[in-house]
Amino acid sequence: MKVILLQNVEDVGKKYEVKEVKDGYARNFLIPQNLAKPATKQALKWLDSQKEVIAVEVEEELKKFQELASNLDDLEVQITLKVGDEGQLFESVNAQKIAEKLKEMGFDVKKSQIDLKDAIKQTGEFKLKINLDHNLEAEINLSILPENQGKKEE
Repeated sequence: MKVILLQNVEDVGKKYEVKEVKDGYARNFLIPQNLAKPATKQALKWLDSQKEVIAVEVEEELKKFQELASNLDDLEVQITLKVGDEGQLFESVNAQKIAEKLKEMGFDVKKSQIDLKDAIKQTGEFKLKINLDHNLEAEINLSILPENQGKKEE
């Protein structure tokens, strides 16, 4: 049975693709779950109109992400944290913290888009890659600065 996928379906295809699937799979799973609908002549005409609308949306989205990437590229991000006597951080800097700081600065970046292997546990300067949608990338300069130099106990 030919169906039009209404959402991305793992191991089947992407949204708005026309796929040939087994009748039982379509009738018992895809269609009741609103993941697909039968590929009738009327549905195929609907699909053509949807593809035009989607093409415009994708183009606008691409421009938005290109602008975000150009604004993020070489951006200086500073995070100030408390530091102990030997210069060790009291807390580590993870992707969540960086995403929150970028959000404060007006950039909508998810923590999953920040390419950070391990949490940062020391002060210094770091270059981080931000992986945006549409295979766009930006690189930011992250500075971890000490809030205080530690108080000596007497």
